[in-house]
Amino acid sequence: MEQILKDSLDKSISYQAYRELMSQLVENNSTTGNDKGEDMVNFTKLNDQRMKRWDKTIKVSDSAKEDLANLEAKQTWLVLTESWCGDAAHIVPVFNKLAELSPNINFRVVLRDDNETLMNQFLTNGGKSIPKLIIIDDISNQVINSYGPRPTEATQLVLDYKTKHGLITPEFKEELQQWYNKDKGQNVISDVMNLLTVSV
Repeated sequence: MEQILKDSLDKSISYQAYRELMSQLVENNSTTGNDKGEDMVNFTKLNDQRMKRWDKTIKVSDSAKEDLANLEAKQTWLVLTESWCGDAAHIVPVFNKLAELSPNINFRVVLRDDNETLMNQFLTNGGKSIPKLIIIDDISNQVINSYGPRPTEATQLVLDYKTKHGLITPEFKEELQQWYNKDKGQNVISDVMNLLTVSV
């Protein structure tokens, strides 16, 4: 596992570099990932706009800011994502915002389809669901925790809908986008803060 993490970290990029990559993809009518179809290209364009908005508007509570400022353990947050992923467009900017608030968090981004060995260690119900955040202790190089692909409330919405209707419909995906827009990243923030053991 340690070697898999090291190999992926060697290939990782900063959040800023990832955002620049997305802008270039939009200009070139392209996308990350193995599927370069028109739908995926269009999702990447849409997600670039979503991420621009969240990068500017996500608010973090004073208590969360204080806890992050007091985080003593040096950590690397490694996220598996792709530019076409709708959930990731809402969630990854929140990870970045939180990481920026602690001098002890190094936030790195890798692409799922380029890091299959890593992805296979963090499957969700057997699937390669993203985004997936992996929290690594920098001293021991051990995984402390992982999170994703969705915040707890969104996960429950998906489970409830699947139980009732059997599968996810385009209409539900639209409802989920509306939920993200209303929640404004707050569920992700509370989930991640609960994962962190803060040494004050």
